[in-house]
Amino acid sequence: MTFDTLGLSDSLLRAIVDQGYTTPSPIQAKAIPLILDGKDVMAAAQTGTGKTAAFTLPLLQRLMGGKAVRPNRCRALVLTPTRELAAQVQESVRDYGKYDEFSSAVVFGGVKINPQIALLKRGVDVLVATPGRLLDLHGQGFVDFSDVEVLVFDEADRMLDMGFIHDIKRIVKLLPVRRQTLMFSATFSAEITKLAQGYMQDPLKVEVSTPNATADTVVQWVYPVDKKRKSALLSHLVQSHSWHQVLVFTRTKHGANKLSQQLEKDGIRAVAIHGNKSQNARTKALGDFKKGRIQALVATDIAARGLDIEQLPQVVNFDLPNIAEDYVHRIGRTGRAGAAGHAYSLVSADEADYLYGIEKLIRKTLPREEVDGFEPEHAVPEGRPGTSARPASRNRPQARRGNADAAGRSQSRGRRGGGSGGSANGTANGNRTAR
Repeated sequence: MTFDTLGLSDSLLRAIVDQGYTTPSPIQAKAIPLILDGKDVMAAAQTGTGKTAAFTLPLLQRLMGGKAVRPNRCRALVLTPTRELAAQVQESVRDYGKYDEFSSAVVFGGVKINPQIALLKRGVDVLVATPGRLLDLHGQGFVDFSDVEVLVFDEADRMLDMGFIHDIKRIVKLLPVRRQTLMFSATFSAEITKLAQGYMQDPLKVEVSTPNATADTVVQWVYPVDKKRKSALLSHLVQSHSWHQVLVFTRTKHGANKLSQQLEKDGIRAVAIHGNKSQNARTKALGDFKKGRIQALVATDIAARGLDIEQLPQVVNFDLPNIAEDYVHRIGRTGRAGAAGHAYSLVSADEADYLYGIEKLIRKTLPREEVDGFEPEHAVPEGRPGTSARPASRNRPQARRGNADAAGRSQSRGRRGGGSGGSANGTANGNRTAR
């Protein structure tokens, strides 16, 4: 199957080619025809499989040849949980809609509101927003929802996790009843399904993978290590394997700041990104990371959704998340669009429960490797603490090997060309997945 077979316009197909894409991903192949047919759709797929393009492309086509945009109004509204994801979605709208001259705007907090007000005064075809800033603008009379034809919830489960349910309810009450509603996410919980039943008309469900499954393109590994030695181990991994680009997740903002400072002391260019940083600082940090000006971007879970970095070779969980689903989203930052990726977790004994929860969620036992010189004094038990250990994964090493052997072996899978920490440039047939 190619994009030509999905019923998209010539102008959209040109834009897709410009982005270097040829073959739709499974979620795109299934969702796009349904959306073009005007159906309400609930779509679930793994992170990094092209969900953004799966709703952006048909949304733009449905807006073609429609009514003119009026001041302070929009024809399509996309709600996202984070600023970074909102910016990414609007970038996709610009990229795919460039030959049709669609107007768009993105609004979120943390930046000055006046430039956003100026954009909305002219009216836009597509408005991408986080709920809080959107309600602020509406309360001040700068946005009217009367012309909304399509509503999109992007990463709906994350919006509920972040406590946006009351804002969402307020926004939906302001929208026209006659509209198309789309809900995209990596996972669908019982709460999300209940939410959909209240806001959607006979929605069609599209699922292309096992819920909470991790991408096959991502090699996952656990390095048991004592908590006090985690930062030293991370510096060792970065330096010994010449990692030029690594996204590191911590559980707290303070932890992100402390770790980035320690990495800098160790001669590794690093910067922290989290909710206490200004939006300008977050945007600059992400831009520098994408351009290779910094080696390590140290982030809290605010970056687990919405960061789309092409060919990101590796992700490191410096701290395991206390919500197992967040592990899936974290490691979904690598191995995107069919490329190979590597996810390493530095796990201390006090995180055994978190590790067990993750393994139970993804239904696999993660292979472990002790790094020479960093063997833990306090072992990380297999299986739930207090229970018998579960059988080891078939991929688990039979004996402890040195770090260079472990990382070198795992990073060699699916990689084209040389260079430690590199990743494949596409799928086996050379096609890339539209984001």
